[in-house]
Amino acid sequence: MSFYFCLYIFMFSVFSLILIRKHILLCLISLEMIVLSLLILILFYCLMFNYSFYIYLFMMTFYVCEGVLGLSVLVYMIRCHGNDYMNSLFVW
Repeated sequence: MSFYFCLYIFMFSVFSLILIRKHILLCLISLEMIVLSLLILILFYCLMFNYSFYIYLFMMTFYVCEGVLGLSVLVYMIRCHGNDYMNSLFVW
């Protein structure tokens, strides 16, 4: 049951990422939802087959680095452009 819940969260976040493209913050939140659902699926996989949790910690490290990188790009964009609209990136 929880496996289907993780897949539901994953599909919902991909769907929201496709539809909501106005603000970068909303895109980052959708990406983090995707990452969290994948991390929960990796946890269930490790628990189901009695694997060690080193792959879980390894993936969590990459996901934290991805989140920090996304927030730093967001802060840089707000400092340079004054907003987080996606369309302000492509206007010269």
